[in-house]
Amino acid sequence: MSDRLKLPPTRDFNFYQRRKHDQWREVAAPTPPLEAPVADSHAHIHMLPDPAWELARAAANGVDFICAITDPSEDGAQLFDGLDNWRKAAGGYADSPAPEVRIAVGVHPHNAKLYTDAIERELLERLQDPRVVALGEIGLDYHYDLSPRETQRDVFRRQILLAKKAGLPIALHLRGGEDPEADNAHREAFAILEQEDALGPTTLLHCCALPPDELRPWLKADCHIAYGGALTFKNADAAREGALLVPEGRLLVETDSPYMAPEPMRGAACTPAHVIFTAATLADLRSHAPGADREAFLRQLHANTLGFYRA
Repeated sequence: MSDRLKLPPTRDFNFYQRRKHDQWREVAAPTPPLEAPVADSHAHIHMLPDPAWELARAAANGVDFICAITDPSEDGAQLFDGLDNWRKAAGGYADSPAPEVRIAVGVHPHNAKLYTDAIERELLERLQDPRVVALGEIGLDYHYDLSPRETQRDVFRRQILLAKKAGLPIALHLRGGEDPEADNAHREAFAILEQEDALGPTTLLHCCALPPDELRPWLKADCHIAYGGALTFKNADAAREGALLVPEGRLLVETDSPYMAPEPMRGAACTPAHVIFTAATLADLRSHAPGADREAFLRQLHANTLGFYRA
């Protein structure tokens, strides 16, 4: 794991902020504590050094559902082979039951160049696994351009068709090309989804950071919108403005673990337990005061995630 994805050298379920010289300072969980369980709609748990321990940490902090993301072109069978054992081990670490974990599987746009007929056959086989509840994360990434854009578009379209054939929802990864004079990943993906009749409530925009004007077409199309740790960043005003527009019945929260740790854990690895900070931030942003009002909002977020992945 890279230096910026380190975890604290502790063996407990608390939260720690990484400081200079690799020192760590304990930070409090959201105060007051969240009044309802939270679901992490997007996490790469197989990338964490000890997935079983992080599942236990999540359970101890009120996270009872996780959608784990995997890419067969890069990860092989690591998540599929390890998941049941990780959950079993997690149950021995914490008093709370291990979170329910379901899987979204798909070839990330970074790896579109690796997509072959053999990978597609493996993907089709994985879609038959009863733990799989979505095809994702798939889409377009024009920020890093690790695969040719035409290849990304072709692989994106092929996987949309697989999702439709399997009757599964789609988790989208879209990034880059924000210059209005250049290609725009969100705009192009929207057009492809529209052409394939795949826009709607079975489409989830993962890790959303869109400003209001760019978000509105997705809302008009009835898509679900998920926010991660970036929503807590100081420079995320545009994303926060957009988050105020999303109907509460289509809002989700996520971590994208091990990436994008929320404030105040930036600079360290993100774990599924960190989703409680994003949920608290979103509740505050939408003026849900602690008590019955915030509890109802958190239960709505939770129901949205379970409904999207279990529908």
